[in-house]
Amino acid sequence: MSRLSKKQPSLCTAAPLTDSEVSRKLALLHRILSSCFGPCGRLKQIHNAVGGRVLTTSTSSVLLKAVQLSHPVLKLLAAAVLNHTSRFGDCGLFTGVLCCTLLEEAHRLTVEPAVVADVYRRLVGQCGTYLAQEDCGCKVAVEFDSSRDLLTLVRAVVRSKPACMLTQAEAEHVALQVVRAFLLAVPPSDTSRIRLGTAVICPVEGPPPRTSTTLAGLLIDMPEQLRAEDAEALGADLRVALFSTSLAGDLPNEGDGPLEVLGEAVVEEAVLEQLLKLGEQLVVDGVRLLACQKVVHPVLQHFLRGHGLVVAERLGLALMEPFVQMTGAQPVATFQAPVPASCYGRVGGLGVHCCGSREMLHLRPTVDPAVCTLVLCHRNETSLDELKVACQNAEQVLRQMLKEPFALLGGGCTETHLSAYIRHKRMSYIIPSLPTQSKSDASQATSELGCSSSDYLLAAEGFCRSLEAVARSLETDARLSLMDLCHAHRWPTPAGPPAGIPWAELVRSCGCGSMSSRPDVEWVPLGTGHEPFSPAPLADTASQPHVLDSFPAKLNALQVAVETANLILDLKYVIEDKN
Repeated sequence: MSRLSKKQPSLCTAAPLTDSEVSRKLALLHRILSSCFGPCGRLKQIHNAVGGRVLTTSTSSVLLKAVQLSHPVLKLLAAAVLNHTSRFGDCGLFTGVLCCTLLEEAHRLTVEPAVVADVYRRLVGQCGTYLAQEDCGCKVAVEFDSSRDLLTLVRAVVRSKPACMLTQAEAEHVALQVVRAFLLAVPPSDTSRIRLGTAVICPVEGPPPRTSTTLAGLLIDMPEQLRAEDAEALGADLRVALFSTSLAGDLPNEGDGPLEVLGEAVVEEAVLEQLLKLGEQLVVDGVRLLACQKVVHPVLQHFLRGHGLVVAERLGLALMEPFVQMTGAQPVATFQAPVPASCYGRVGGLGVHCCGSREMLHLRPTVDPAVCTLVLCHRNETSLDELKVACQNAEQVLRQMLKEPFALLGGGCTETHLSAYIRHKRMSYIIPSLPTQSKSDASQATSELGCSSSDYLLAAEGFCRSLEAVARSLETDARLSLMDLCHAHRWPTPAGPPAGIPWAELVRSCGCGSMSSRPDVEWVPLGTGHEPFSPAPLADTASQPHVLDSFPAKLNALQVAVETANLILDLKYVIEDKN
């Protein structure tokens, strides 16, 4: 009885955002995420006190999975970010930073949290409506007749992760390989395939990133006792059998209970006899490659190799779906029955791909390369892991472009542009010289939300400051960001500029690279007061943007950040079970 302890009552916290400890933890998470933001973000190392692997990253999906969050509010915010990144791949840090900033702005205002949440909800709807318009000043159409826009999108994802440790030439080469892998997965117009293929990433530690390449087909571990010339000599159009069950001679997994054996039969010998019968059928049916998700019995391997078959075992679960998609083979789940002829598949041929000291068996496709392999190389494990995640996210971004072929200006220009747009809509309520339609929109907002004009204006200003704060998160080393008063783009300045030099001589181009410095451009420091204006779209003579963000990913990130912030603002009590 001495070990029994009385159950502790649940801990109930009222108005969690007013708790100083919660505010401190939220501010700390905000600093962690904002310091990771952008290509100049700072890396984070995660490790425990008892040793183990040290994780170095600035990717939100990797960081939030590795960090142990203690408070439910922080767990809610992290879950929202992780759910967004699992669906869209990109803009995870944007989601977290904007959500934290919106909460801090709401806490700073002297407005009821429910009113702030309603204003946030209305303004994010205005942003979505504006971004959906054809004349939106921060949206560009992605052209698929050229790889320029695709490369720009991939380049923005890869270069935003400093832990990848890539030079400019290496980043360009890796971006090109990601685009090639994406294009190989897109079905050609003269094929019956109507679904996207699969791009499998194969990481190889040791060789430099410039040795990364993209191959049509699938790479698997090199089977034992197989020489390169023997694989090439098998020819083309080979029949394949695929097993998802173990062929190691283990007893079938029938659960708990006794096993009855008749007479003096030996179970191991009976199972091996059944495996050899299976091998005889494969030889008779003309199978040249046996692939197994798990282990193959050594006796069966010896028998099959003696009849000229290639045995590839331990494929793993991750390669099963790409293998099925490329070969058309159906996984066989038992070795106790004959294999139906409809379960066999085909490969175009076998080869050997060497990358550094590693040899891999290359399964070539028959006609349509429904599956391709992106071989990613890097000099160390840390950079290779970060590069693999970045390439997976970039490939996911490209796939979304097929549904919505649009992109948003990167480098903080979309955030400042939206901030100027919303601020212009907000100020239309109190500036008589603005059009009547603009004034009616603002007065309609106050009547629908049931709030005063001052509360609406304060909450809207907090929303605009939050967008600008996300853009300012790209600043490092005490650099200053400017905003032009025509198109509302963000303009980064060099660190430690000499005093007295005009801004026109300090800045070269805006954050997205579509505008260059001109003497007639007027700037203000980002985050300072200025007269509201309607941001004008870029002229046709503007140069092509050098930094683009995924339109579906950023639009969803904007909505998720606001919805999560509103959900946290609506929290009245947090009840924690202490048992």
